[in-house]
Amino acid sequence: MDVWTVGDDGESHVLDVPPGVSDLAGFESCRTGLWGSPAVRSLGAVFLPRLAHGDLWVANEDVAAFAAECDLVRAHSAALAEATPYDDDYIRARLTNILAAASRATRLGGGVVVW
Repeated sequence: MDVWTVGDDGESHVLDVPPGVSDLAGFESCRTGLWGSPAVRSLGAVFLPRLAHGDLWVANEDVAAFAAECDLVRAHSAALAEATPYDDDYIRARLTNILAAASRATRLGGGVVVW
């Protein structure tokens, strides 16, 4: 996943990942097996399940709600580990990476893309 901003040219620009920062949101199989799983959907998640059908572009005005959803999912990571093929540490690490990108996006006035 990455942070994106809209440049002076009106175009979206994906920013480089800062050195030492992980941009891993999970294996391709996480799109359906984790983020789009019935277990994540049952938590009321609306952003992450979209990954089951394509890339997720979160606009600046939605980053706070996206981060809140990620926090909610992270709070249920142990239960998700029981309901999906991914262990608790894996789920928590990926959500930590996503939340770090959301924090950078907020500071820069940008959005987050998970692909």
